[in-house]
Amino acid sequence: MVRAAVLPAVGSPLEIADIDLPEPGPGQVRVKLAAAGVCHSDLSLTNGTMRVPVPAVLGHEGAGTVVSVGEGVTHVAPGAGVVLNWAPSCGHCHACSLGEVWLCANALAGAGDVYAKRASDGSDLHPGLNVAAFAEETVVAANTVLPVPDGVPLTDAALLGCAVLTGYGAIHHSARVREGETVAVYGVGGVGLATVQAARIAGASKIIAVDVSPEKEGLARSAGATDYVVASENTAREIRALTGKQGVDVAVECVGRAVTIRTAWESTRRGGRTTVVGIGGKDQQVTFNALELFHWGRTLSGCVYGNSDPAEDLPVLAEHIRAGRLDLSALVTERISLDGIPAAFDNMVAGKGGRALVVF
Repeated sequence: MVRAAVLPAVGSPLEIADIDLPEPGPGQVRVKLAAAGVCHSDLSLTNGTMRVPVPAVLGHEGAGTVVSVGEGVTHVAPGAGVVLNWAPSCGHCHACSLGEVWLCANALAGAGDVYAKRASDGSDLHPGLNVAAFAEETVVAANTVLPVPDGVPLTDAALLGCAVLTGYGAIHHSARVREGETVAVYGVGGVGLATVQAARIAGASKIIAVDVSPEKEGLARSAGATDYVVASENTAREIRALTGKQGVDVAVECVGRAVTIRTAWESTRRGGRTTVVGIGGKDQQVTFNALELFHWGRTLSGCVYGNSDPAEDLPVLAEHIRAGRLDLSALVTERISLDGIPAAFDNMVAGKGGRALVVF
């Protein structure tokens, strides 16, 4: 038996419970978790903004050590450190055939599987977003594990599984920030802090971090922000004032709220790019009129998982880490146990801190 954080139903609080894991079958890997990040997407699963079969063990940003492998698994072996990839590409759907693996139609197919049993009553459990990282151990499909790059501490490597790939990809793949451009990042949580670091790595001349919390200014500046704006109804005006009344070349929205998306759009210069990373609910309606779309000539784009290919991007990120350009530990503002996840959710709702990291 292993301990895990179980979501019994949408809208219900997480329960820390013992679960029974099977041995890995063909094409599967059993992993002992070293750490798992608490991401806003996990919170979105608890409240129904995103939907997966329940009851489920949540957690999709994690890293650990391979315990055992099933028949046919050859790319990892027991004892290897691995990063969990919650959205593995199938390689044969239309998106994958176009090289857009982050849009794979079958990426979340495994979330509907039964992967474990609750020890108390034998009831079925689903693996959250494929990997069920909020547990001491998990059993996953082989295509969801990638070797931890050399020189990356195993605990810190958990952050590569979502926050860092998303933030780095938003800057380098979606917005394609060029050296000397100006960038605004809305939301200074785990993904936002990774986005700020990625903008610094890209050579942005001005990086404006925006958040509702004044207390996050130190975090943002440590990550590379040159300016900090406390969110208000005047945010877009303040950002234009900081950029010669032009607006930023690129705005990245990491919150997923209609008002923040609209503000990010309004703070982008004419002809600039606005990238939406945050996951909002269906009730978050953003409106534009036809004339402004023509006049401003801005590009508005969504961004899924940083538009990243983890297999290709992890080695690049590892090189930035080894060179000291990317600091994973700077994203983490608290290290907790499984029992601390509900409080970490409360902090996210309250807009406090960066990434909470469950350390096993």
